[in-house]
Amino acid sequence: MIVVTGAAGFIGSCLLAELDARGYHDLVMVDDFDRPSKKGNTADKQQFPKVDRNSFHEWLDENHKLVYFIFHIGARTDTTEFDASIFDELNLEYSKEVWKACARYGIPLVYASSAATYGGGEHGYDDDHELIPRLQPLNPYADSKQAFDLWALSQEEAPYFWAGLKFFNVYGPNEYHKGRMASVVFHAYNQIKEKGEVRLFRSHNPDYADGGQLRDFIYVKDVVDVCIHLMETRKAGGIFNLGTGEARTFLDLATAVFEALGEEPNITFIDTPEDIRDKYQYYTQAEMGKLRRAGYQKKFHSLEEGVKDYVVNYLIPGRYR
Repeated sequence: MIVVTGAAGFIGSCLLAELDARGYHDLVMVDDFDRPSKKGNTADKQQFPKVDRNSFHEWLDENHKLVYFIFHIGARTDTTEFDASIFDELNLEYSKEVWKACARYGIPLVYASSAATYGGGEHGYDDDHELIPRLQPLNPYADSKQAFDLWALSQEEAPYFWAGLKFFNVYGPNEYHKGRMASVVFHAYNQIKEKGEVRLFRSHNPDYADGGQLRDFIYVKDVVDVCIHLMETRKAGGIFNLGTGEARTFLDLATAVFEALGEEPNITFIDTPEDIRDKYQYYTQAEMGKLRRAGYQKKFHSLEEGVKDYVVNYLIPGRYR
């Protein structure tokens, strides 16, 4: 069986759907399944067994002989939460226990890291292991992901295959529950439907025009394809960036949403909230050579392609993946 933690969340539920579509039907979902806002993500996945995240370590001790692979996608991902103890418990210590179990029982592992570990980008966006200790994250969420990456790299006892994926700006279906933390594509769509306009953050950095902030936006379907590729090939492990390798502006993104809806762009600017202003990333772009050298050669969706698929096939009809 294949285990997916964070199975009721955004990326985890999309990964489950794709695994099932490719014929991997012996799947186990691990999460906190009590949140009503996330129930739509698993409504059509009731055939798969559920394990509460608080019981998972005990469940794995009892069932490890049946487990073929673990995708550890579950995490607390709120970058506006500043209680570090929450991230220490859910992102760091919990992940250490998953790692130790995979090492002990011989289970291969793919886990979710984050491009937030790169902080302000002063050291670039290269996933070379030698550069990772120099990174300076900007919030407790990113600190927890960085701490686990460093811990993983320091371990003598490791799963026989493992990969950590630094997700860049992921967007796509099944993020309805994420509120403020949902992608800009999701928020842009809803703003257009409600007000006929998109509101973007004004730049507070003189090097960037309003809306000219750059991010590496990656469609969730590409993310799950890479995850499954690593499971099926297991040729090279370690920590990998997972973006497209091409930074695009928020103006590009907003324009793509309007185009997907067949409407003329109407974009205004608002001040970046003060609670995140000094932690705001103005530029991210994944260095993707390492993943390509590891054997992944598929072309990623362009921003326009991904946004159109998301808007037309999921947001407009209110569908889940």
